[in-house]
Amino acid sequence: MTALMILCMSTLGAEAESLTRASQTFVASLSEEQRESAVLDFDDAYRFDWHYFPRVRRGIPFKELDDAQHELAMGMLQAGLSDLGVEVVEQLRIIEGILYELSGQSPSRDPDMFVFTLFGAPADTGAWALRYEGHHISLNWTVVNGRVVSSSPQFLGSNPAEVFDGPHAGLRPLAPLQDLAFDFMETLSAEQREAAVVADRAPNDIFTVAESRVERLEDGGIRFAALEEAQQELLWGLIEAFAVYLAPGLMESRLEGVKADGRDTISFAWMGATERGIGPAYGHYYRVQGPGFLIEYDNIQNNANHIHAVWREFDGDFGRDIIAEHRAAVAH
Repeated sequence: MTALMILCMSTLGAEAESLTRASQTFVASLSEEQRESAVLDFDDAYRFDWHYFPRVRRGIPFKELDDAQHELAMGMLQAGLSDLGVEVVEQLRIIEGILYELSGQSPSRDPDMFVFTLFGAPADTGAWALRYEGHHISLNWTVVNGRVVSSSPQFLGSNPAEVFDGPHAGLRPLAPLQDLAFDFMETLSAEQREAAVVADRAPNDIFTVAESRVERLEDGGIRFAALEEAQQELLWGLIEAFAVYLAPGLMESRLEGVKADGRDTISFAWMGATERGIGPAYGHYYRVQGPGFLIEYDNIQNNANHIHAVWREFDGDFGRDIIAEHRAAVAH
């Protein structure tokens, strides 16, 4: 078990309590028919079947909720996310609304088809989970005995990454994930850049896509220990930018876990264009990984104006290994 997992187990109980109460209130507001759609068994294989493509999803979408239930659903997000996190996921629904209109209101682009799925009954004991998912969003929380033991996979994407026309012109929901990475790259010396850039072209998508379990990718790039202090601060700021969407206690636990595993072991690898811009020649990708976690970011589709960004944990996604240990202890 990595230090990341151990610290996730000690996540502030207050965060789990808020998420549990908000989820209990939401479930209580549902009709019997709605509850059958929204609440699945905790051991349902669909808990590991996540994705960020447009597709039919199990659960209950905004479209099937009345106004009061809509507010209660947002209450679950407010319990699991920071204020910034809630703002960003709502901005991504606005982006989806733009695609909805451009597609002639295709049902697959409907921003009201973002779905809430609960696995097991929200409670202070036992295990349960919550997923909020739609095109370009998949957020997952797993709770065991009053502790949030996992907040991953965490996927956020945006197409377009920057809106150029219409009433939302200038909107860039995931701007820090792009800007901070370029800020960091611009500080590297020629020798450091030679180590960091592992390919001239970005891949068409993140390498791990939506796999249910991930393993460490190729250990290329530049190590945290090889950076100057100011550069280390910039790289750490980029890592924080992926965690800041979570509720404060969950963010703190995630980052403390990364520190406990040793920041010097973190590596950063870049592929593609090293200059900012829009167009086919400006596609870029990076990954940041340590003993327990992986960040992937890709922006190459739609003239390099289409971001996919994910945080994964090698042992901790879905709380899988922690739950296995919990069940083994209960059986014993």
